[in-house]
Amino acid sequence: MSIKIRITIILSGSVLFILLLNIALNYYTTHENLRSDSETKMVLTAKIIGGAIEQNRHSWEAVDKQLGYNLWLSATLAANQLDSDIRNIQQEQLQQIATLHRDINISLIIREGQGYKVVKSSNPKELTSSDPLTGHWKNAVDQLYEHGQVTMAHGQNLDHFWTSSFDYTDSGFAHINKWGFYYDQKRNYLIRISFQDTSVQDFIPILSPAEIVKQTQQVDYRILEITGINPATFGGATMDKNGNDRKYYYMYNKPIQFGTYQLARVPEDRLAVSRAILSGESIVQDCYIKGERVLVSYIPFYPSNRDAYVIRIVMSYDTIASVISKQLISLVAISIVLLEVVIIGSYVLASLFVRPIQSILGKVNEMADGHFDTRLQIKGGHELAQLGERINAMAYNLGMYTRRLEQMYEENRSVKEHLESVINQTADAIHVTDQEDCVIRVNHAFEALYGWTKKELVGRKLEFVPPQLQEEYEFQKESLLQGESIVSSETLRMRKDGSTVEISMSTSPILDEQGEILGFICVSRDITGRNRMEELLRRSEKLTTVGQLAAGVAHEIRNPLTTLRGFLQLQQQNQVLNMKHNDIMMSELDRINLIVSEFLILAKPQAVHFQKKDVRYIVSDVISLLDSQAHLLGIVFDLQVTDEPALVYAEENQLKQVFINLLKNSMEAMSKGGIITIHLFLEGESVKIVIRDQGKGIPAEMLSKLGEPFVTSKETGTGLGLMVSQRIIQSHKGTLDIESTEGEGTTALVQLPIAKPE
Repeated sequence: MSIKIRITIILSGSVLFILLLNIALNYYTTHENLRSDSETKMVLTAKIIGGAIEQNRHSWEAVDKQLGYNLWLSATLAANQLDSDIRNIQQEQLQQIATLHRDINISLIIREGQGYKVVKSSNPKELTSSDPLTGHWKNAVDQLYEHGQVTMAHGQNLDHFWTSSFDYTDSGFAHINKWGFYYDQKRNYLIRISFQDTSVQDFIPILSPAEIVKQTQQVDYRILEITGINPATFGGATMDKNGNDRKYYYMYNKPIQFGTYQLARVPEDRLAVSRAILSGESIVQDCYIKGERVLVSYIPFYPSNRDAYVIRIVMSYDTIASVISKQLISLVAISIVLLEVVIIGSYVLASLFVRPIQSILGKVNEMADGHFDTRLQIKGGHELAQLGERINAMAYNLGMYTRRLEQMYEENRSVKEHLESVINQTADAIHVTDQEDCVIRVNHAFEALYGWTKKELVGRKLEFVPPQLQEEYEFQKESLLQGESIVSSETLRMRKDGSTVEISMSTSPILDEQGEILGFICVSRDITGRNRMEELLRRSEKLTTVGQLAAGVAHEIRNPLTTLRGFLQLQQQNQVLNMKHNDIMMSELDRINLIVSEFLILAKPQAVHFQKKDVRYIVSDVISLLDSQAHLLGIVFDLQVTDEPALVYAEENQLKQVFINLLKNSMEAMSKGGIITIHLFLEGESVKIVIRDQGKGIPAEMLSKLGEPFVTSKETGTGLGLMVSQRIIQSHKGTLDIESTEGEGTTALVQLPIAKPE
């Protein structure tokens, strides 16, 4: 693609981006303005409807009271004309009274069980009703019948008379809309009086909210539906999807108080109505109802002396969409014209600007082919001329650097060949992997040791770790990924044929200039022969130790046996049993038993069950055990213990044996009494126990031989106790060190590894 076309595309693209941004901003601004205007109109419309409804409601209440009063007058006049005994009243008499008072119906009701029954009526159709009273009507008539007055909040209560507030909803009878009940407790029946529907229906077109809603929708065609919602009962379990409720169906408690509810969204509307009532502010939602996009507003109203309600207005979105579409078409048309002008102008300007650049590009292509002797000749003092001069300087420098790079390349190639020769000739197996354990290269020694060839390994994962060592390998891999090196790690690896080989392996990460890990280099050496030689040496040392131990035991046992033999021969010759001799022989036998027992403890392997233990409690138990004996010898234990838990993996009885041996040695060395200091503390990853006495100390020539069998400074000692203690501490992966100065005392230091958290 030529530079002219690129410049044209860049400039045109920039202008196109600006035009698109302008269209988007205009669309957003217009959309928000139109929506805000629609929201304002909906709120204003709702307020007009609410005000008109409240005004009509007051008018309706006045009319309702007047109608109730008229009913009471008619009921009182009828009561005066009728006998107190229902049996003395004829059907014709009721029809005459109804005709006289015009547009009323009179029915006589008697109580039958818990309900009521129409017995006589000026309207024969009412005689077919088995129980004419339900709901709050029945509750009110029950109160009137039993107490002569009604205490219900709804309705109009006059002397011996009660009538419900006017309700133009379905009340259970087809054409009666205003009822009243009269009972003066002097007769055996109740008088129910009601207006004919022609007397009441004339008020509905004038005062009904439906007329207000209808007129409002006629004025603004965008309004699809207006609904008056009662928050207290809307969305209940007994309400259907059209807002009708079989439980709440009177004007004062029904969910839909006026308007229609055809565009229903019951769950969403219920939530929005609750939010509007709680916040006291209008809520507007943009949504789809029955596939049509609409704006739905919820405007709360709080009339005086009545419960709050919400007016829901659904407005069509078509007007907003139509205005926005027209504006978008205009903006797109203008943008296309501007874009065409910019494209043509950009191409012309690019042609004038690119000519010198094309000349420079031709010379640069020659330099790219390696012709650095090429020089540009561009006249003038503008930037392109300066660029030509810099390109000439760059060509000179590139020619010089190229010659130098060729020389360095030859040197690097020679060094690389030398290093590859060294790696391939070395006796140690070397392989290089990336971070995913894929092999990058191996040397000849690796092929010879493990059996794989270079072609079989390069680019693939090397799987030579035995399954039982996989966990150890993963742990080492984590250390390597953190930048650590592993030096001379003795382990096992598998050959190609499945056999294992003992190796010593050193692995280090390969880092780039930024310190990031590129891979790993691993050097391994076969140590099978060395390990066999070391095993032979260890066996030889064990045999030597056993020989020395056996010689020491034999020497130590020979002396008591000689004493026993002498005393036995003496008693045999004298034919006399000497009790003193018996005591000496028993003492010598005990000494033999002691030597043999300690020898068996040292030589016989014991079953050990390591558990996590707190060394503080083990030391405290040992001191409690030896405290009485120390008190008799004038010795005091000074115990200094850390407050932190000192947890180790240990066999409790073995550690107690070690501390008993060390403390007994200190007590036996302090014939004149004194203080034995026991200091237990944590240091790094170890628990340290220091036992320091004030005894006579150990001679320097004997200190280096401690731990060998029968090397001891005590007259009756065997030296096996310290040897057993060292063996126990070693089995716990710890150390036991003895320091002593003759005449000043001895210090024993036991160091054990801290148990790591599970």
